[in-house]
Amino acid sequence: MQIPSKLKIKTGKDKKTCLEVTEQAELMKFLVAGLPDKSRSDIKSLLAHRQISVDNEVITQFNHPLEISQQVVVNWTKVLIEKQPEGLSIVFEDPYIIIIEKQAGLLSIATTTEKEQTAYSILSEHVKKRDPKNKIFVLHRLDRDTSGVMMFAKSEKIQQLLQNAWKEAVLERSYIAVVEGLVTKEEGTITSWLTESKAFIMYSSRTPNGGQKAVTHYQVLKKNKNYSLLEVKLETGRKNQIRVHMKDIGHSIIGDKKYGATKHPIGRLGLHARVLAFTHPVTGEEVRYETDIPKVFLSLFS
Repeated sequence: MQIPSKLKIKTGKDKKTCLEVTEQAELMKFLVAGLPDKSRSDIKSLLAHRQISVDNEVITQFNHPLEISQQVVVNWTKVLIEKQPEGLSIVFEDPYIIIIEKQAGLLSIATTTEKEQTAYSILSEHVKKRDPKNKIFVLHRLDRDTSGVMMFAKSEKIQQLLQNAWKEAVLERSYIAVVEGLVTKEEGTITSWLTESKAFIMYSSRTPNGGQKAVTHYQVLKKNKNYSLLEVKLETGRKNQIRVHMKDIGHSIIGDKKYGATKHPIGRLGLHARVLAFTHPVTGEEVRYETDIPKVFLSLFS
């Protein structure tokens, strides 16, 4: 896209950059072109800290559509950009919720057997630096070796509001998975009932067996003779659901020895939580966060 026309405005202590929209684009792509000295992480932080406005309206969603002749203003002095906590990045924050992107290898929360550093402990420590009274509350979790989008509440009230209405509030949870082999069926739905063994392994049955019903939809995005890249959407959110269901169709996720994988080409599990869309518990607005497909996944198909 064309580089937006740029105007820096300095008024006293105030410092802003004004960008004019010259062609239709999503906000993130526009800002990447208009602020070439800033990384995508810097821009995500600006959005999260409410430092970007479009026609005088603060915008935090990176995929906000822009129209020709709109004015995008970056307010550099409104909020001091905090250093992102190590192991995760904050992609959105308001007074009620925090959305992060977790790295692979980091536990979501501590377990009875594992007390090491977690996404929860890192984020909790981070918010307490601003105010020791600040707390965060768990809403859902990702497996240790899965990267991607997670959401935390900033109060017990918001946690309960969201958890009590989770099915209705969450509009989309989609993942990117790299699986072993060539998936010939371009799209499909997997339904089974999952039960957990004493060894914490999930077992799948195609008929009701007293376990939890699990439904997974998938679509093939890219493939070659060795691997397939899938978009996977959850209708239910059971423990290890995607990993078990990929094994069920004979295409285990790469790096997932626990569920039948024999290939480990990228040094991590080939699963990434890409999209989280939900109805905001306070404003009622539809909020959608979408992350990039990890480059290491795409490298297998170049």
